[in-house]
Amino acid sequence: MDTLIFIDTNILLDFYRYPRGSAVLSALDHIDNNRNIIITGNQIEMEYKKNRQKVIIESIKDMKGPKWETFKIPVILGDSKPVRAIETQKSKIQEQSKALQRRIEGFLKHPSRNDAVYSTLQRLFRANSPLCLTRKDKVRFEIRRLARKRFLLGYPPRKDSDTSIGDAINWEWAVHCAKKHNADVVVVSRDSDYGQKYGNESIINDWLSEEFKARVNRKKRVILTEKLMEAFKKAAIPVTNEEVEAEDELLASIKTRSEKTAMEIDAFIEQFQKRDIRRSEP
Repeated sequence: MDTLIFIDTNILLDFYRYPRGSAVLSALDHIDNNRNIIITGNQIEMEYKKNRQKVIIESIKDMKGPKWETFKIPVILGDSKPVRAIETQKSKIQEQSKALQRRIEGFLKHPSRNDAVYSTLQRLFRANSPLCLTRKDKVRFEIRRLARKRFLLGYPPRKDSDTSIGDAINWEWAVHCAKKHNADVVVVSRDSDYGQKYGNESIINDWLSEEFKARVNRKKRVILTEKLMEAFKKAAIPVTNEEVEAEDELLASIKTRSEKTAMEIDAFIEQFQKRDIRRSEP
């Protein structure tokens, strides 16, 4: 194993945000076929299952159909051929919408039978792999001890708002696996506590880079990327142009939503500042 891959929880949750369903299935196949090089464990499993339902609910909020109640047809056109066609399509859309709602209920209530993402990741979390840290592994106590120390000292990866040692556990386990197998590690994450984005490139945190070399091997590297397909390529796993393009579309949509949210927050703050200025004026 020359290169191992660690996939952060939010990247796994991205499977519910992908713009193309076919790309999701093929990316899941890559995970299924390469479980032997993916670093994971109970911490990632817990984070995924903790947030999965919320992400599914958020993703279907964008599924908005026609507002039939506001669609008014002039009386004079009431018996026309186009109107009859609209009524037929309206019934079909409503029928398919109900079918989608049933599918969503299946995703939420019975994921192991209906959710391909859940089933694939369940196989990953249950794999008999030395890279999967489970409750049965006694080494988990050592990993937790190191993670608590790391958290208290303020070492990265850690956000300023963090109240748990989850990121620290994941990093300590990744270092442990890299050292045991004398391998490079590709971290797939958008979290700034692993490093910063500059242009189109993600750059690993300075401390994490130096620490990795000191604890694993001076010749080994830890690489940060926000793209799962890029991680697969670095591990010599072939990916298709469609998979790359679909992930690029996903990241572009995430960036757009993030920028929109930031603009809304700025506008909200500006509104209150103006209100406070008016109140302070004599």
